[in-house]
Amino acid sequence: MYEDDFIYIEKENSQIPWVKIFTQKDFKELSHCDEFTLDRLFKASMIVEKTMLSFYKPDKINHASFANYVPKVHIHVMARFKNDNFFPESVWGKKQRDTNLNLPSFDKFTEILKKNLEILFTYT
Repeated sequence: MYEDDFIYIEKENSQIPWVKIFTQKDFKELSHCDEFTLDRLFKASMIVEKTMLSFYKPDKINHASFANYVPKVHIHVMARFKNDNFFPESVWGKKQRDTNLNLPSFDKFTEILKKNLEILFTYT
């Protein structure tokens, strides 16, 4: 959904809006990243968060970085809703309910996110 020389962003298939931001290089830990890549990674995660807040109006945004199964630096950014299937648990926790969220189009969110990232990274 977005890619440049330092990062790329993928959609995670889920009930909730959820993206993963990866470094292009195979860094194992955040502390292994060069300063520019780390800056790009965190700026992108903030743009994703702000775009999710504006577009979806979630109850909470979650950020996570485990990288145990995929030993490469990446950050999960998820829009959470009080009535999503897992809330208030993590999305890897115990399912709380079955519900249909009826959210705006992820494709439209992606269009807006790409524009926001291009604006930010054109001027930094």
